[in-house]
Amino acid sequence: MTTDMFQLLLRRIYEMGNDSDTSAVFASTISKEYDILMGSLYGVFCVLSLMGNCILLLVAYHKRSTLKPAEFFIINLSISDLGMTLSLFPLAIPSAFSHRWLFGEITCQLYAMCGVLFGLCSLTNLTALSLVCCLKVCFPSHGNKFSSSHARLLVVGVWCYASVFAVGPLAQWGHYSAEPYGTACCIDWHAPNHELSALSYIVCLFVFCYALPCTVIFLSYTFILLTVRGSRQAVQQHVSPQTKTTNAHALIVKLSVAVCIGFLGAWTPYAAVAMWAAFGDATRVPPAAFALAAVFAKSSTMYNPMVYLLCKPNFRECLYRDTSMLRQRIYRGSPHSDPKERFGSNSQRHKDMSISTRFSNGQQESYGACLHCTENAGLCHVTPPQRTACVLTGSTYREVTVGQLSAKPQDDFL
Repeated sequence: MTTDMFQLLLRRIYEMGNDSDTSAVFASTISKEYDILMGSLYGVFCVLSLMGNCILLLVAYHKRSTLKPAEFFIINLSISDLGMTLSLFPLAIPSAFSHRWLFGEITCQLYAMCGVLFGLCSLTNLTALSLVCCLKVCFPSHGNKFSSSHARLLVVGVWCYASVFAVGPLAQWGHYSAEPYGTACCIDWHAPNHELSALSYIVCLFVFCYALPCTVIFLSYTFILLTVRGSRQAVQQHVSPQTKTTNAHALIVKLSVAVCIGFLGAWTPYAAVAMWAAFGDATRVPPAAFALAAVFAKSSTMYNPMVYLLCKPNFRECLYRDTSMLRQRIYRGSPHSDPKERFGSNSQRHKDMSISTRFSNGQQESYGACLHCTENAGLCHVTPPQRTACVLTGSTYREVTVGQLSAKPQDDFL
């Protein structure tokens, strides 16, 4: 009897904590096949986003001493993408496979707040990045004064700006509710049809968190394009350290444009469907339209690491160096490895480490002593350091003294 009463009490407590789960608002309104497809896609997005953003942050940590101010926004974008991945996908995936929202009203509110916070942070961060790129390319006299401390301060401002709109619905300015398709939560897009405060929130959200950022991004990169076109001949005629720095900024601009196009392309369908529901007849918006737009929006978490890890040379080289060192450590720890081969891998690693990367001002991180020297410096015969040579590494070159180079001819001598 006591056991039955205890089980009944536990069941009642569970039902009290999950009353909202049994309501129709948390039941899926699309077919179970679509829910399974969404859950599968979310699983793929989650794995790729976790891998890509964690690797990008690891690479950024290893090259933290040489980060350019604009790269702080790349790191912040990766952090916001990782936050969205960790806060949304673990709840959205099981709910999609279960054909209903599983985690109750309070968790629904927190889920929606995290989605708005990290989504708006990413868009605001891209807006700040476009302004910084425009400042450095179009107004270099002012852009060169933009330091890492300025970048950190602007990153804090990005989070504060996004937090205002994320916390608003929790303070009764707007509302969070279940998505129309039932297995996730976001802003209640139906509320503006019958509530003035919700309407004002949606209007401010659309103007200050979508229309204004998109306009700033478009104008910034338009000015950059016009500036680059007008100064292309002058840049080609003058080869200097300042030109190298300009080329580095130009690469960041190109990659930033790619990330902005991917991000806006992912979120624009959701914004269009949301505005349709908020300012039109919400009952005529099919739940499948919201579900498809949500899939596109959540795919944005993958774009940032893919673009920067695959296309940015210094990130890619740092990643290659880290993976090579990890491979060598694993190989050296193998009981079947030959000591001579281990010694050869050590020599190769020291050789690779002597090929330096550049600081943001065009200088090198480390020059290294000699590409082929062992610990015994007396075995290395080099010419006295009276002359200099330019060494071509990829698409960049560096000037070093002859005394720092091997006497053996190299293919990358300029």
